[in-house]
Amino acid sequence: MKTCKKYIGLLLITLIGLSALQSCSGKKRATRQLTVTIEPLRFFTQSIAGDKFDVVSMVPQGNNPESYDPTPQQLIKLENSEAYFRIGYIGFEQTWMERLKHNAPKMKIFDTSKGIKIIMSSHIHNETKAHSAGTPDPHIWNSTTNARIIVKNIYKGLCEMNPENKEYFKQNMDRLLKDIDRIDKELKALISGTKNRVFLIFHPALSYFAKDYGLEQICIEEEGKEPSPIYLKNLIQTCREKEIKIIFVQEEFDKRNAELISRETGARLVIINPLSYNWGKEMLHIAKSLNNE
Repeated sequence: MKTCKKYIGLLLITLIGLSALQSCSGKKRATRQLTVTIEPLRFFTQSIAGDKFDVVSMVPQGNNPESYDPTPQQLIKLENSEAYFRIGYIGFEQTWMERLKHNAPKMKIFDTSKGIKIIMSSHIHNETKAHSAGTPDPHIWNSTTNARIIVKNIYKGLCEMNPENKEYFKQNMDRLLKDIDRIDKELKALISGTKNRVFLIFHPALSYFAKDYGLEQICIEEEGKEPSPIYLKNLIQTCREKEIKIIFVQEEFDKRNAELISRETGARLVIINPLSYNWGKEMLHIAKSLNNE
């Protein structure tokens, strides 16, 4: 009996000790959930939401948000989300948004592209629909100008959902906006030293980036599809005429055509990840690559 009491006493001491360690280990993990479409948007949202919400992405790192289909597990988990922050026009949202709403009818939807001047492109992002007058370029997050608007839209949505933490969200937003301003200054300084302001890219993910900093983006894709031999021949000629020194490629796309152009022109291939959670680091990587062409 004494032995039993001794073990019970030790168990109670252990449990009390574990509880004390947990209370001293820092912030408790948030139990309230938000969902976003892509990792850069998760970065912005988590930076403002802080420890008040957990933020999850529907399109995991390394997947193409133009064609990704969510798993059954993701759809089940979506029911736990209080809100969905969409990026605006990306293929995943065009295909899945209505179904996601139906799957989680109580979930609020916030569009973070509100107030952004959208670039219309002939590139087809959603091949199930025809766009005779062009289609919105969805890559709005690859721009410090747009990032500021996205961040403010997220802040408004969070305050609408959780007004009691408005000041907390504002402090986080202000901190993030200062960081975006710092990155913008670094980008301008890097790109100001770039000799050739034209670059080639397989998928046109940097339209807004190019607009921000006075660059010209030339796309290898032909209306969202693999380029034809004639189109490739013309691209190679264009690269030579414009003396293009750099070709950006993303991991989720086929690199063979970019490699062919690189061999024919001597332009350098650079791997980029515009879908990275580390938004600022990736933006600077792109600018540094242009600066070191």
